[in-house]
Amino acid sequence: MNQQVEEIESQQTAEAEQGIYKELMYQGLWKNNPGIVQLLGLCPLLAVSNTLTNALGLGLATLFVLTASNSLISLIRNHVPKTIRIPVFVMIIASLVSCIQLLMNAFIYELYLSLGIFIPLIVTNCIIIGRAEAFASKNTVKHAAFDGLMMGLGFSAVLVLLGASREILAQGTLFDGIETLLGDWAQFLTVTLYHTDTSFLLAALPPGAFIIMGLIIALKNSIDQKAEK
Repeated sequence: MNQQVEEIESQQTAEAEQGIYKELMYQGLWKNNPGIVQLLGLCPLLAVSNTLTNALGLGLATLFVLTASNSLISLIRNHVPKTIRIPVFVMIIASLVSCIQLLMNAFIYELYLSLGIFIPLIVTNCIIIGRAEAFASKNTVKHAAFDGLMMGLGFSAVLVLLGASREILAQGTLFDGIETLLGDWAQFLTVTLYHTDTSFLLAALPPGAFIIMGLIIALKNSIDQKAEK
């Protein structure tokens, strides 16, 4: 009898755990997406997404920092006094960003130059400090790491979608300059969808980024409204 009770309790615990992960995935990728719902990190989102390669590079860097910072902050959450928690969180995030910056400088220098100031500015990204304060400091390491992963994937997905749209409209290509991220072997991944003598300048400039971003947000809101009906 006791064994059956233990099995039922174990099954209920597993189902509850699975439900938590599903909710975190839904929140990060769709319902509470940091890019198109919370509208956080708009400065790098709009400035760097002129090509798919740049968007992918910044998205991966942000994803790593979000996941790692959430994990570390959750790990030390019970050992940091509340009065100094924000400075400690910022110091952890800044250390991780410095690691990313040095690695990019060493191994993908051309992409590092292309992204410029927006790599060190990851430290000030509201998404990262927001998740550290709102979730990682109050939950277990595995939940905090998964939350960081999903939020990072959600932000990266918006970056990639925006970068791909702007690159197609402006240049008629996809993955232009991908060798700066993956190496010379990846040059064949560049796809030319159409040839043009003059680029569509609006898509390449910040005003075009604002317009396309607005269309993406409108599309999501439309899908949500149809789902509710």
